[in-house]
Amino acid sequence: MADEGGRDSPDSRNLQDEFPMGWYNISYSDEIAVGQVKPVRYFAQDLALWRGEDGQARVTSAYCAHYGANMAVGGVVHGNLLECPFHAWRWEGDGSCREIPYARVIPPQAKRPGCIPGWPVVEVNGMIMVWYHSQGAPPQWQPMVFPEVGQEGWTPFRKYQWHVFTALENMADNAVDVSHFKYVHGATTVPTYEFSFDGISRVITAYLKLQTPKGLIDGKIESLTYGPGQGFVRFSGLTETILVTGTAPVERDKTHSRFAFSQPIGEAEGPRAGLAKALVKDIVRQFDQDKVILDKHLRMDPPLVCDGDGPFGRNRVFYSQFYANKQPPHIKGVA
Repeated sequence: MADEGGRDSPDSRNLQDEFPMGWYNISYSDEIAVGQVKPVRYFAQDLALWRGEDGQARVTSAYCAHYGANMAVGGVVHGNLLECPFHAWRWEGDGSCREIPYARVIPPQAKRPGCIPGWPVVEVNGMIMVWYHSQGAPPQWQPMVFPEVGQEGWTPFRKYQWHVFTALENMADNAVDVSHFKYVHGATTVPTYEFSFDGISRVITAYLKLQTPKGLIDGKIESLTYGPGQGFVRFSGLTETILVTGTAPVERDKTHSRFAFSQPIGEAEGPRAGLAKALVKDIVRQFDQDKVILDKHLRMDPPLVCDGDGPFGRNRVFYSQFYANKQPPHIKGVA
């Protein structure tokens, strides 16, 4: 998570200058209690996240429209409203002011939704997700609910997180980069992959041989991306494991990635516990390795590809639909 610095500017690294539209995880649900407010920063903006007495999570801009106080620092939850620490103006999640304790009349502008930016919020899969659109358009789809999350007989989430100092799309390219699994992660061969693109969904299925004390076994990884911020992965063969990912842009050159693993209790705590832990450890190790490269890499647009690469071009066309201000790219090359 630490920022070691030493990077060129986003312009020098040719990083994307627009955040893609979509639903993004800004917190796990169990990280904020009823009556609690916390500051978060995403999309190059300071935000206030709070949970009202009704249990609902709400998100607005952190800054009060009255005198600019940061309500996420020192503000309090008043019922379901966020109270500014400076003059106690109280705000609803839609960005409208509902109460000013010392005033007889609330200014008409303050009463309107959006006086301060309010963010659509949905809680799914144990995550608090907000909708982002560069032009402020309402949600164009809803987040996907993964029924496997929280099912009986499976472990609670085992969580990991990273700050990766690149733009979000470059991490999406990394997922279809089949050849790097051999040269970065030490796979014995380049895995065999199947790719499917359908609307805002991208499905990647990998077939690989896994080396175990009992010899080689067949392994399978099924990965679903739903919009730019949601992901679900199922690992089978060595041990059953599901992984829920939530990735959100913080700054133009900074992305917050969260991994949440769950496994059958019988495997995580039984005779196969060592294998179950080893699988999670190896996945985390691989992302550590990716991060080291992505933190300092220069975005090539378009990349120079060969016939052994994954579908970089198709992936960039897929990803272009999430930019409100851009047209699909024209891609040259083999993949």
